Amino acid sequence: MTISTEDELEALRVIGRIVANVLEAMGKTLEPGMTTAELDAIGRNLLEAAGARPAPELAYQFPGATCISINEEIAHGIPGARVIRAGDLVNIDVSAKKAGFFGDTGASFAVPPVTRRVEALCRDGRRAMWTGVREVGAGKPLRGIGEAIGKFAKKGGYTLVTNLASHGVGRSLHEEPGEVATWPDRRERRLMGEGLVFTVEPFLSLGAREAVEGHDEWTLLSAPRAPTVQYEHTVVATKNGPLVLTLAG
Repeated sequence: MTISTEDELEALRVIGRIVANVLEAMGKTLEPGMTTAELDAIGRNLLEAAGARPAPELAYQFPGATCISINEEIAHGIPGARVIRAGDLVNIDVSAKKAGFFGDTGASFAVPPVTRRVEALCRDGRRAMWTGVREVGAGKPLRGIGEAIGKFAKKGGYTLVTNLASHGVGRSLHEEPGEVATWPDRRERRLMGEGLVFTVEPFLSLGAREAVEGHDEWTLLSAPRAPTVQYEHTVVATKNGPLVLTLAG
């Protein structure tokens, strides 16, 4: 989506703040012993209280309000009976629709106690995302996002999952500009137009290079198996650089 009016921008700010607040609340509530279904129910209730509808259900008939992925699961995990345990690495992806507009955000949470290596992975996963966000701006090349994240990952000795990309968002959960690589991609030639809305969501890993199908039609697993994190913001390309829509507050 490309924003053309102040009303559109305000609507995107509203839904962006909602999903960010829900993600923050779910992260704070997360604790050993609860099931992913219980955590998802918290997210659903908060979204509905804010007048928003869970996007995965709405757009794709996903069996849950949010995507919750644990350890070997790195994306699109279905909430259910799985119990969250100490030491787990939990990814929560929250997306929703309100007043015709979508917001999308996500983050990974390490459930203490975890190793220093996993703590560093979480810290650097967030840094990798912000490294990409800083490359956003009207007239700038989309490839700059992946190139910057790639340099960051290489310097830290990390790998990147290269078949899960960022995407356009706004009037739909997934829309143009289609896939936006968060890894170096020499084939990318597009520029960011002013007002372009999309996500920045790199998957940083201690060894994984791709996502593969899991035990159901939704869940994706790391390949090779390795701790992997994802952090995601919805952003707008402006003349002054990135405008982040999914900040809690």
